[in-house]
Amino acid sequence: MAGLTGTARVHSGSPGSSAAPPALDGAFLRSPLGGLMGAQAVLGLLVWPLIADTTYYLHTAYGWVMFVSIFFWILTVLFFVTYLLQLQLKFYVIPWPLVLMIFNAAATVLYVTAFVTCAAAVQPTSWRQWDYSRRAAASFFACLVMITYGASTFFSFRAWKGLGNNAATSQVTDRA
Repeated sequence: MAGLTGTARVHSGSPGSSAAPPALDGAFLRSPLGGLMGAQAVLGLLVWPLIADTTYYLHTAYGWVMFVSIFFWILTVLFFVTYLLQLQLKFYVIPWPLVLMIFNAAATVLYVTAFVTCAAAVQPTSWRQWDYSRRAAASFFACLVMITYGASTFFSFRAWKGLGNNAATSQVTDRA
C-alpha cells in the first residue's frame, strides 16, 4: 500500500499527467450566447415534457416535435456545459465558432418545422380535451425556443466572422 502512494506522488508531480480542474467561465454566463443557451435549455426543457404528458402517440406530428425538442435540448446542454467549463479550449483544433453557428442555424430551421407542426396539430375545437392546454403551451414554448435559437445564430455568426468579441466563442489561437 505504501508503494502505491509513493508512485502516485511521483506521477502526479510530472508535467501533463494531471490536468487542473475545469474552471467556471463567468464571462460566458454574462455573454449573449451564454444567456441564450441557458434560456434554450430551460425553455427546451418545457417543450418536450409538455408534449410527453399528452397523448402524443395518437398524433404522428408530435413525434417530430418530440425528436427535435429532445435532440436539441441534449445538444444544447452539452454545448452549455462545454463552454461553461471552458472545455472548448482543450480541443483547440475544432473551429468552435463555426460549429456553434452551424448548430444554431440547424436548430433554428428544425425548430421552425417543429413549432409549425406543433401549432398546426393543436385543434382549437378540442378545448375540452385534457391535453389541449399542454399542447398549446408546448407550441408557445417551441416558438420561444425557435426565437432564441435564431438570436443565437445571429450572435454566433457575428462571432464566427469576428464582428464581435464574445466569451462564448473565444479560443486560444497561439499554441506555440
